Amino acid sequence: MTLWTAAEIAQATGGSVEGGFEAGGVAFDSREVEPGDLFVAMSGEATDGHRFLPQAFAAGAGGAIASKRCDGPHVRVQDGFAALQALGTAARDRTAARIVGVTGSVGKTSAKEALFAALERSNHGRVHRSVKSYNNHTGVPLSLARMPRDADFGVFEMGMNHAGELAALTRMVRPHVAIVTAIAPAHIEFFVDEAAIADAKAEIFEGLEPGGTAIVPFDSPHRDRLIAAARRHAGRVVTFGLEKGADVHAREVMRVGTGGTFVTATLGGGGELSFTVSQPGLHHVSNALAVLAAVDALGADLGQAALALAELGGLAGRGARTTVRVGNGEALVIDESYNANTASMRAGLAVLAEEPGRRVAVLGEMRELGERSAELHAGLADAVTGARVERALLVGEAMRPLARALEGRVDLVHVADADAASVALRELIAPGDAVLVKGSNGVGLSRLVAGLGGA
Repeated sequence: MTLWTAAEIAQATGGSVEGGFEAGGVAFDSREVEPGDLFVAMSGEATDGHRFLPQAFAAGAGGAIASKRCDGPHVRVQDGFAALQALGTAARDRTAARIVGVTGSVGKTSAKEALFAALERSNHGRVHRSVKSYNNHTGVPLSLARMPRDADFGVFEMGMNHAGELAALTRMVRPHVAIVTAIAPAHIEFFVDEAAIADAKAEIFEGLEPGGTAIVPFDSPHRDRLIAAARRHAGRVVTFGLEKGADVHAREVMRVGTGGTFVTATLGGGGELSFTVSQPGLHHVSNALAVLAAVDALGADLGQAALALAELGGLAGRGARTTVRVGNGEALVIDESYNANTASMRAGLAVLAEEPGRRVAVLGEMRELGERSAELHAGLADAVTGARVERALLVGEAMRPLARALEGRVDLVHVADADAASVALRELIAPGDAVLVKGSNGVGLSRLVAGLGGA
């Protein structure tokens, strides 16, 4: 099915058609171009997308958006980035889909993927979502521009590291349902305190369609702040969480033999639903409750959503579990290498604590913590010892305060970077170990996981 014609692109962007074409997809990275795609060339500080027009056409691009000379069929615009935003806005304007926006300091990508799976099970082929973590000022309009014109549902992740960013993104997405998963001191380098982070996340409610639903974490210390912000824009506010006071809450939680969690949840209307969350950890239970609250708000099939949650596997870098060969046996690797803040570190360690065998924690430094970096890193010591970690491999200079806090309490190795960690880990692990790998994406621990054969 044609996603965009050259004439539609020109109308959306105010550009001029220079060679007609039809496009079935959209990309701004020439390495991701597939046959028939629209390639959006943008001029940035680091590079100029126009340099990659030949590669895009060689990969089969059907046409391009360009503000400079282009030898292939294209729509000529004044500015490529502005054109991408305009195309995303036009995609949102033309759709009749019910739209969900997801944000939060932790869990937003996992919640987005879980919600997609929950809706897709009963609406096969009619649910669109943002891929990867395309959640910023370029990723969100790209994800919107990729939405099929006949989609029934759209699920979009939105992120930020400064105040005001989410306000702009949510007004582009215009969700019918807006979810905040959790608040944690991620990116606190750019905020006065955690309450300011909550305020920035609450900007997602500003774009709600009239009568829309805001879904708020009941267990958060910032709950009342989030609810107050939501009430200014939402027709309905629904809370979720593990505590009984939440509109959607877990009445019973029980670990099952497969490693997941059996949950009986009380829903907003007083009904109950029993289901299994395939991934271990209470943070995944919390995410599942947010997903069910959204499915209910959309009027979609809760039973099919519950079945989808039972089948959902872990995402690479966000909880994927693999076994790797170690000597004459195997070790379990829990891959949480994509990102880290204090809340997600504690959640990951809590999952590790439930694993049999010797527990090994490979922890990379947490970025963008500003003046509180030393305090927040050192503050993880109790979570490490509470998880009964026998061996800890700490990665990065910012981990030094935690290394000092753990000295004499845990068998500890502290190294400078991911390459050194890869070497050290080979000597640390043994058959039967459970290994958690977690750190900020910039640390590069995904390479360590790949080197083990876990990715």
